[in-house]
Amino acid sequence: MNKFKLILAFSFWILLTTISCNRDDINFESPTQMLRFSHDTLFLDTVYNQVRSETYAVKIYNTEDKDVMIPKINLEKGTGSLYRINVDGKAGTDFTDIPLRKNDSLYIFVEIAPIANAPEAIAEDRINFQTPAGSQHVTLFSVVQDAEFYIQSKTNPNVLTANTTWTNNKAKIIFGDLTLDSGKTLDIQKGTKIYFHKNSGLKISKNANLNINGTLGEEVIFRGDRNDTRYDTIPKNWQGIMMDANSNLTMNYAKVFGGTVGLEMNQTNATIANSIFHTHQEFGIMAINSVVTAKNLVMNNCGNADFAIFKGGTYNIIHSTLANYWNLNSALPGLGLYAANEYDNGTSIEQGSLTLNIKNSIIYTDNDNAVLFKPTAGQTFNYSFQNSLVKYGGSANYTLDTGSIKNQDPKFQNYFTQKMNLRLKNDSSAKGKGNIGTAGTVPQDIIGVTRTVSPSMGAYQ
Repeated sequence: MNKFKLILAFSFWILLTTISCNRDDINFESPTQMLRFSHDTLFLDTVYNQVRSETYAVKIYNTEDKDVMIPKINLEKGTGSLYRINVDGKAGTDFTDIPLRKNDSLYIFVEIAPIANAPEAIAEDRINFQTPAGSQHVTLFSVVQDAEFYIQSKTNPNVLTANTTWTNNKAKIIFGDLTLDSGKTLDIQKGTKIYFHKNSGLKISKNANLNINGTLGEEVIFRGDRNDTRYDTIPKNWQGIMMDANSNLTMNYAKVFGGTVGLEMNQTNATIANSIFHTHQEFGIMAINSVVTAKNLVMNNCGNADFAIFKGGTYNIIHSTLANYWNLNSALPGLGLYAANEYDNGTSIEQGSLTLNIKNSIIYTDNDNAVLFKPTAGQTFNYSFQNSLVKYGGSANYTLDTGSIKNQDPKFQNYFTQKMNLRLKNDSSAKGKGNIGTAGTVPQDIIGVTRTVSPSMGAYQ
């Protein structure tokens, strides 16, 4: 029996050796045709000094009916390149004699890893291919931006302890929470980009001031640090901006997207103008007993609600567009507006009176009801909808004032967040239906168009 097992084992190894020899005997020939590539130019998204990009791929195809050996593949700039490539599972900058079976393909994986103070604003290189059929290349292209890092650690609480101004000369990249100290002011100038690593956020302490001073075309950007454009429409890439009690916010021309709660305000005094919030897991804006004036505010794609109010407060929402076409998780309600007198702070229920005025605005979703009110008995809950278009379901517990429109499609040009354009089509029922007196208080729309004659509802004229 033992002899039989020995013979069987010996036969197995002979067979394995034979197969291995046959594989080694494959005859790879020189290519006689040009190779084919999945990309002639590979555009990598903007990266920041000392931050490695995501990995991209180029596919090489052998369209010949024979196995070929590619004599040489290399990065043109060699070891000095900001790019790194991996050819058929091997990392490097220079490769020789790369086999490619007939009618088959192989991947080249590409990433860019700019060093500190990289000398190039535009990083360009080539992957060169040398075969007897001729020379070919794939161009690699990326923008490299200088960055300033704020990194929270066990030894660094990551606190701004003095009045601070951020300009657009460097992107700001935040790891962990960055906190503005109590009583201090953070001024953010036009065109500044603030990027947050996963689970990171900006905290504004008690009595502190956040001033966001963007302009049309040079908005201040708050988003996650994953630069691939597909992350523009994915939530929970970062936490959000959190404003503590008695803090103050002035926001003009900001774009805030891709977070959990874009802006959370607790007893905050805020003026928000000409700003866009979209794609947040819970709320675009969450306000707790705050005083907020919002003009030309645009919102979309938030899981629970675009704008959520807890524990009352005073809110004036004027010429704003709160659309919500959330479709990432059907278990979440995707409201345009939520308002309640109560707030559960985790240990007790807090209550406050509410005054809410909606003027010349659009609140619309693809659900039956865009607005949900939760008034508390014994608490003041005052609201009004003046000259506004609202999606109004059968379960609605509110009424609209004269001049408002119920359940008519506003006919946005494109409500999908991938190409979000909440401007109104010419035949929109919201066109020209705003109150002219209210429009006089916000005489230009979010893109600078005058609305003093025949004003439309919403943020766009």
